[in-house]
Amino acid sequence: MSRMGYIGNTDKTWFDFLHNLDNVEEVNFWQPGSLRNFRAVASGSPFFLRLKAPHRAIAGMGFFSRYEQVPVGIAWDTFGQMNGAPTLSAMRTAIGQYRKGMTTTGAEEIGCILLFHPVFFPESMWVPQPDDWHDNVVSGARIDIDTGEGKRIFGACMQRVLELGELTTPLTQDSVVQAAKFGQPYEVTPRLGQGAFRLAVTSAYGRACAVSGEHSLPVLDAAHIRPFAGEGDHRVQNGLLLRTDIHRLFDKGYVTVTPDLRFEVSSRLREEYSNGKIYYDFHGKTVAVPENPKERPDKSLLLWHNENCFERFG
Repeated sequence: MSRMGYIGNTDKTWFDFLHNLDNVEEVNFWQPGSLRNFRAVASGSPFFLRLKAPHRAIAGMGFFSRYEQVPVGIAWDTFGQMNGAPTLSAMRTAIGQYRKGMTTTGAEEIGCILLFHPVFFPESMWVPQPDDWHDNVVSGARIDIDTGEGKRIFGACMQRVLELGELTTPLTQDSVVQAAKFGQPYEVTPRLGQGAFRLAVTSAYGRACAVSGEHSLPVLDAAHIRPFAGEGDHRVQNGLLLRTDIHRLFDKGYVTVTPDLRFEVSSRLREEYSNGKIYYDFHGKTVAVPENPKERPDKSLLLWHNENCFERFG
């Protein structure tokens, strides 16, 4: 089976802004409208950034992580300048150039194609677009990276990644060298950055707090069960969607979720602060989990939180 990549038509202002930033690990390649879903390529596939006329060149690349559809305001709160704009107002202006009738509420939904490990080439290193590319392609198109023009573009882009010294996880020196040899095996492990983790967890839990059922997006957090700074990761299975106050209590060990998915509140909350009734009302409740079994909390991680963060209810 051939390996597929995707060539996405890229806004030059978006590209230039991100090119001038440092330490860009993930970006939101937003779409002004909803795509319902983006199934063109699998997670981990190369995503080539094509600048439209008059440039008509591949100016960079990244790797596809996942697609989510969210309100503009949430996209900004999650990615900030990694949306390719200096401010929310500038982002909304950019979206408005492609989508008429934008309001000022921040509630309009956009498509978010999330890319990890993006690399932006200087103009001297841009790669010629496919010989058979048509300017009437609106958003982009898949391309076979094992043959023909796709093979040329993938190899040339990976060679530029090597030359620029952009070698961080998930790309290793060996994988880049192999890929740059035009067709040798390569592996890129799909991963989520912090922003993609937040959107993925929010989507998996149906935009509702797992404990309280709260649906107001501005007060919902994607909580790590095992902290990212403490050997945790950004997998959805290491996440719970929690209201901000419950998230804070969870991180401090005043509450937990057991491996059998029950919410527990520590006696510390009452003993130390003489309050917490609204949380004790949730004690013993079975928390909501994602419909997709593959996105549900990892029981071993819940056990870790129980044993390392939480002081059991007395």
